[in-house]
Amino acid sequence: MFTGIVQELGTVAEIKRARGLHRLRIQAPKLGPRMQPGESVAVNGVCLSVVQADARGFGFEMIPETVRRTNLGRLVLGARVNLESSLSLSDRLNGHLVLGHVDGPGTISRRTERGGQITLEIRVARALRKSVVPKGPIAVDGVSLTVGPQPSRTGFSVFLIPDTLRKTTLSFRRAGDVVNLEVDYLAKLTAQFLESRVGC
Repeated sequence: MFTGIVQELGTVAEIKRARGLHRLRIQAPKLGPRMQPGESVAVNGVCLSVVQADARGFGFEMIPETVRRTNLGRLVLGARVNLESSLSLSDRLNGHLVLGHVDGPGTISRRTERGGQITLEIRVARALRKSVVPKGPIAVDGVSLTVGPQPSRTGFSVFLIPDTLRKTTLSFRRAGDVVNLEVDYLAKLTAQFLESRVGC
């Protein structure tokens, strides 16, 4: 479990495919020395298990399903990624509860800037839109954000302050980019419950 508060911007150092698995190596000098094999790290909001770690960073193995359902399959050498180590019971919850289980992709349809604030408009599939709550939490590439007050018919907006831009990869995102989305777990459960009641 995570909080959506990015702890380090990592750099993709190696991408390999062997025996059906995708092997990903991330340079992360801040988190690398703290990690052990078996621990969980959120990479762009995707919970992955560390299989190798040293002072320079760590490595992961990804199954085809992970590559297909997230934007990790689009990574290239040198790409920056958002990193967060898993939450411990003694940690403060500064963002919101994030499981690291991506619900689906979103596509940035528009990026605007006004008064130092960046607004990203994100287009999502209809099935996912029903779980996006106005002014509720959402994780975008693993970053804990708040949904704008007026979602559109095709998606929603999030507002980024300068500190978020400095500390995450969202500063690099432009129209057309695909981002990983994890909606609020309680909103998702509520939507599923209401669907199950239809026709009862």
